[in-house]
Amino acid sequence: MTDREREPFNNGEAPNENETTGDNVVQQDITPESTPLVTEERNEPAAVNLDKDRAANPMNPVPTPASPGSPSGSSKIWMIVSLVLAVVLVIVLIKPPFAGSSKNETVATVNDVKITKDKLYDALVDAGGAQTLDTLITEELVNQAATEKKITVTDADIAKEIETIKKGFNSETEYQQALTQSNMTEDDLKKQMDMQVKIRKLVEPTVKVTDDEVKKYFDENKESLNTPEQVKASHILVATKAEAEAILKELKGGADFATVAKEKSTDPGSKANGGDLGYFGKGVMNAPFEKAAFALEPGKLSDVVQSENGFHIIKVTDHKKAVEATFEGKKAEIKEKLITQAINTAAPTWLADIKAKAKITNSLEEKAAADAKDKTTDKTTETDTKK
Repeated sequence: MTDREREPFNNGEAPNENETTGDNVVQQDITPESTPLVTEERNEPAAVNLDKDRAANPMNPVPTPASPGSPSGSSKIWMIVSLVLAVVLVIVLIKPPFAGSSKNETVATVNDVKITKDKLYDALVDAGGAQTLDTLITEELVNQAATEKKITVTDADIAKEIETIKKGFNSETEYQQALTQSNMTEDDLKKQMDMQVKIRKLVEPTVKVTDDEVKKYFDENKESLNTPEQVKASHILVATKAEAEAILKELKGGADFATVAKEKSTDPGSKANGGDLGYFGKGVMNAPFEKAAFALEPGKLSDVVQSENGFHIIKVTDHKKAVEATFEGKKAEIKEKLITQAINTAAPTWLADIKAKAKITNSLEEKAAADAKDKTTDKTTETDTKK
């Protein structure tokens, strides 16, 4: 389904499959109210998610693509950083492109003018090497601290972080779109969770959330904690009414909906998943689509539905009634959110502290300072000469 297929909520937030406000650590309010661990500003590939509270995230979150279940303009759904530049720079720093060969080897020519490997390496380092090296230094400090505290990251820890990220999306389709847009696979994302889990485990013992704080949050945010009415639906999108009617006839004749969606739907966001859009509430999809979806009983097919994007056949597979939140039902979730917020607040100071205490040699930083000093000296000399 295209970006225009869904309309944003009036409040700018869309419910997701498991509407929660539990804030668990991750690359960028993955859950409706979640926030990621904040370390320090960096350009390293890592998970994110995705929210205004994640501005200080150690990664650079990128908004996930709008999809049938996500409201456009929502600040809640962020996700993963593109790995390309950061990975290139890390490789360059660890293993220069001219390693094992001549620095003056030509890698390109422009009108017979040679560009050497040496020049390419210098340009890559200048383009972002200092920032990437700082990221590597920060990661090493965290790894050393984790080793000292005997902190390990298990597969279960990683799985929990991934599930937290997924909860911030309205469907598996939307989650996969975010990964694709960021040039990542789920395995890539899992690799980025290690650092985030370590930071959480290192900082969490230093923070505390009281029952009174949890109750206060519930009382002040009760309305937003309620779960709205939702449906889970799949759809097949085609360009013409004739195509849609032919497909509807095929489905009524016993054809498998998911198989037909994969073969004939023109919606790139849901096609690969058999048209699955996940759960969504009212105010997310455009009016004709929403009206048809919420009127269907689970297991039933719609007639052909026209929208600005084409013609749809919709199948609803589940319908959840609205649920009013209770304190006991949300207590653990809220406490987790508040703990994560406290970690986010404490993490930058914690990182700055261990960095200040560490013995660090950064030749790129030293070279940059020396170059800046030389330029200042040259300008002063030039000014004195003119006088």
